[in-house]
Amino acid sequence: MELSGNTVLITGGATGIGFAVADRLIKLGNTCIVCGRRLDRLEEARKRIPGLNIIQCDISKEEQRNALFEWIDANFKEMNVLVNNAGIQRKINLAEGMADIEKNEDEIEINLRSQIYLAARFIPMLRRRAKAAIINVSSGLGFVPMAAFPIYSATKAAIHSFTMSLRQQLKGTSISVFEVIPPTVHDTELKGKPIPKSDYSISAAEMADAIIAGLRNDQYEIAAGASKGWISASREELDRFFSGINDH
Repeated sequence: MELSGNTVLITGGATGIGFAVADRLIKLGNTCIVCGRRLDRLEEARKRIPGLNIIQCDISKEEQRNALFEWIDANFKEMNVLVNNAGIQRKINLAEGMADIEKNEDEIEINLRSQIYLAARFIPMLRRRAKAAIINVSSGLGFVPMAAFPIYSATKAAIHSFTMSLRQQLKGTSISVFEVIPPTVHDTELKGKPIPKSDYSISAAEMADAIIAGLRNDQYEIAAGASKGWISASREELDRFFSGINDH
């Protein structure tokens, strides 16, 4: 993938991985637009990255997804890269029935449905570009689920499957389809607050560097840290990894 001269939309780009990727892409000579739900975080991101374009949007809402598309079509007709990065992670105890699901935000809507619908919405626009890309952010937990986060893990497994199918359907078009598979990234806010640093985590900056390197080399599945071993593991190895992160 060419890493300069693109116009890139990054969902959930005011913090974490999305912010770090936007910072690098602008420095490489790209135009970047980031969207997010919190205007204060968007404005802070714009102060930190000169030239960053921002728009407030809750991508879990259909009307706001449509409004986002219309705004992009009106103001950034040359857009050729969509980065489906927005996501949330919630601790859900299904042994308690519906209690945790009802009191938390809808992870399926934000993590899965919005990525599918945004891809479908933008594909006709992207197909008109000589070179375009869709970059979907899944997770290592889509390969080795963490039982404490059952819905998050399931949505990320679904994103992996969806991305494989989308890549096949768009084969032969101008759109390349990439999947980014992070491990735990300790300076993101998936849970609504920064994730603590651990021996198994990496920083958003490290993940962004891996993404840029992977895109440069047309690596269609881009993993880093623990996720690198998980995506190519055997079933027996995956079972051991699963036990290792859940049996404690």
